[in-house]
Amino acid sequence: MMQTCCIHQSLSSPYRILPRCDASIAIKPQRVSFTGKKQHLGISNFTRGRRLYVNLNANDSHPSMSMLEEETSPENTAPASPEAELPFSKWSPSKYIWRGLSVPIIAGQVVLRILKGKIHWRNTLQQLERTGPKSLGVCLLTSTFVGMAFTIQFVREFTRLGLNRSIGGVLALAFSRELSPVITSIVVAGRMGSAFAAELGTMQVSEQTDTLRVLGADPIDYLITPRVIASCLALPFLTLMCFTVGMASSALLSDAVYGISINIIMDSAHRALRPWDIVSAMIKSQVFGAIISVISCSWGVTTTGGAKGVGESTTSAVVMSLVGIFIADFVLSSFFFQGAGDSLKNCV
Repeated sequence: MMQTCCIHQSLSSPYRILPRCDASIAIKPQRVSFTGKKQHLGISNFTRGRRLYVNLNANDSHPSMSMLEEETSPENTAPASPEAELPFSKWSPSKYIWRGLSVPIIAGQVVLRILKGKIHWRNTLQQLERTGPKSLGVCLLTSTFVGMAFTIQFVREFTRLGLNRSIGGVLALAFSRELSPVITSIVVAGRMGSAFAAELGTMQVSEQTDTLRVLGADPIDYLITPRVIASCLALPFLTLMCFTVGMASSALLSDAVYGISINIIMDSAHRALRPWDIVSAMIKSQVFGAIISVISCSWGVTTTGGAKGVGESTTSAVVMSLVGIFIADFVLSSFFFQGAGDSLKNCV
């Protein structure tokens, strides 16, 4: 009877579909958050459908069955429970923000190392040689041509006004207060600031700084503090020598081209200059040296992204160093030289 019923059903339709569904549940493991609490990642349900096909056998007309498994569409599945998220969990600060925050942190650590006497003197002397004597040639060459270019402009205009005896004083004040420290710092930023950022950036992406930590050496003591000390010590002397060479080139050009005696230029410069002018130039150059070294080292140790990141860090370090130099020059000049000046009254 049962066989007849099955045959009757199979004859009435090509095949009989008997749906059958069974659900299986996949439970993901628990995750422990940083607060120590267990959080469920959620339960994902999926339904797998099974269809039973019954049709006639072509040989003996007996019914035969076949079963096909297929997964249901995602629309029929139960939605996963959403994961609880903390505020600002997906927010990450910009690279310039955390690099800017690293500058005062590294500067403070360097100051603490200097006050405690934790200085690697061998590395300091090596960096002092690189920053000082090896940078002297390009600094003197730059100051020479800058001095001659300014001399051309000053001599042409002051000669028309009959103020030949004021040319030396104006050049001396311009070089001592602004040109010598700023030009020297720009040259050092382009030469040594880029070198600091590239060296430390390469060490960072190749994990050499991590190797120093494993060996028990602090990168602040071994790498950054010597560079900062070398820059702060070398720049005042470079500035003083650039000032001397710039004034000498200006005096020689005035005597050779415009017929103004060297003695007139030097006497006018001597009357206009004050000891504070030289001291302010030395202070400015020290501040500029600290800005160059701290920014370059900070950009170097925060480098990511391999060789491309090293190039970007080097370029950005030089640009930010120049911006910092100009801002600090304005702040220091407005603080050092306030009110009306009387330095040229003895040169007229």
